[in-house]
Amino acid sequence: MKEKAEPVQKLYTRMRLWEFPDEYVIEPTDGSSASSSLSISLVDASMKLIDSIPECSSFRVPKIQMIFGVVGMLKLVAGSYLFVITERKCVGSYLGHPIFKVISLKVLPCVHSVKNSTPEQKKVENEFSRLLKVAERTTGLYFSYDTNLTLSTQRLYDLGNESKMLPLWRQAEPRFLWNSYMLEALIDKKLDPYLLPVVQGRTRMWRRGADSEGHVANFVETEQIIQINGFTSSFVQVRGSIPFLWEQIVDLTYKPKFEIVRPEEAIAERHFLDLRKMYGSVLAVDLLNKHGGEGRLSDMFSNAMQPIVSEDLRYLHFDFTKICGHVHFERLSFLYDQIADFLVKNGYFLLNEGSEKMEQLGVVRTNCIDCLDRTNITQSMIGRKILELQLRRIGVFAAEETISSHPKLDRCFRILWANHGDDISIQYSGTAALKGDLVRSGQRRVQGILKDRYISFKRYYLNNFSDGTKQDAIDLLQGHYKVSVGGDITPPSQTGGLEAIASFPLALCLVLIGLLLTTMSLGQVGNDPRHLLFSVVWGSISVGIASFVRAKGRVFCNRPRLQLHDKPGY
Repeated sequence: MKEKAEPVQKLYTRMRLWEFPDEYVIEPTDGSSASSSLSISLVDASMKLIDSIPECSSFRVPKIQMIFGVVGMLKLVAGSYLFVITERKCVGSYLGHPIFKVISLKVLPCVHSVKNSTPEQKKVENEFSRLLKVAERTTGLYFSYDTNLTLSTQRLYDLGNESKMLPLWRQAEPRFLWNSYMLEALIDKKLDPYLLPVVQGRTRMWRRGADSEGHVANFVETEQIIQINGFTSSFVQVRGSIPFLWEQIVDLTYKPKFEIVRPEEAIAERHFLDLRKMYGSVLAVDLLNKHGGEGRLSDMFSNAMQPIVSEDLRYLHFDFTKICGHVHFERLSFLYDQIADFLVKNGYFLLNEGSEKMEQLGVVRTNCIDCLDRTNITQSMIGRKILELQLRRIGVFAAEETISSHPKLDRCFRILWANHGDDISIQYSGTAALKGDLVRSGQRRVQGILKDRYISFKRYYLNNFSDGTKQDAIDLLQGHYKVSVGGDITPPSQTGGLEAIASFPLALCLVLIGLLLTTMSLGQVGNDPRHLLFSVVWGSISVGIASFVRAKGRVFCNRPRLQLHDKPGY
């Protein structure tokens, strides 16, 4: 394998954070030579390198804690906020380098300047700072001090020597650099040893479809890597939302209607042009069913693909729900039979110790509605088939040997993909993936079905009452929206009227209780006809509450939130 050149200056791995009344000081403590401390003013968030820690006194008593990375800086209306990693966990290794998961993220305010702000600025600043509390709970963040996690093994290997000498943040693939926007303030100051690249599976929350440039929501690149007997081999798949302009506005219905926006725009063409530039040949696998709203989306996807399919761009529809139902996932073999030629032709990345290599020449792009449950099951099937091909090529498996014939390997593979599906689903929907018991064990159990019912209800609740605020926080961190102070700003918590006092979770509970009492009353009609009247009363109350909740829910879900300026791109 090629020898990897080290970056010009290593990232600091451990730092001591000094919180003085007027400044933060970040002191490297990992033994790095010629390391300077970073001072950040709490007044104007200005930054500078210093050679020694400021003196302490009875008037300048600092709080001191260990941190493990600087994620970046975010400027709001009247102040700036520093993001640091206060707890980490080593979760594995990549090409011999340790990989860490962010366990605790902390937001440190530099807001002394808020004292001189106008009342309107203070009010808006408070609303935005609440979003940052949501941001502190962001899940699924990973990083490495030594290697670039944003690039696949194949692309990392193909980096030129000059690129390998650059700091990690400059090597990073912008699509997957989660904190790229927050790093900008530090990049301007040339603070390379502090610039820690962080990755996360792409989220969409309220996002659907694509933007006008063809960038789709919930785009995830998944790489499956194996290192054995002197070989390194990897296989890349991608998933992403249906690539045209469409939306699904939450309105308290279980499955809100899909709306097509400007169907005439050539979004799919732009999207797949980008994919072909990035990955080579593309096979788009559409798992939507063919009835209702999904059917409309699938038909439009198919129609959008017809003019652009070519020798290096294929489209295949596979009605997952109709063919596999809820338990017969072995029928995915029908899908594999249709795509096997593409997989064999475009291969996977393979490198041995003598630097002899094979390259992956194309990618399978899979989607359902959310690119979660059906997509994860399908991608795990493809990943299993490719891993078997790789193990045969390396000489670990015989010609007809399969993963299923090795129970321990089979179990590890299933758990790996189930955990992967859960991680993406948690970032996207707030819950674990559906059908997780099947992916983990290969069997559908009653407990799994009941768990899926609970997950579905939780997703419904989060999507209607929680995801809007979470999406605002994501957009703020990613720089998709820029803070604006102009105009008449009404923070989301100050809507007034009945909506201000309405508790939607309570209302939903009342509806369920009302329906239960209605059912009980109907069951007693044979014993006492008066129960028919009771059932009508309870039923009417339930319908009334439900109508109120739905009407208010439409206002709640669709009203403008904080006044933000849209930044193109996802």
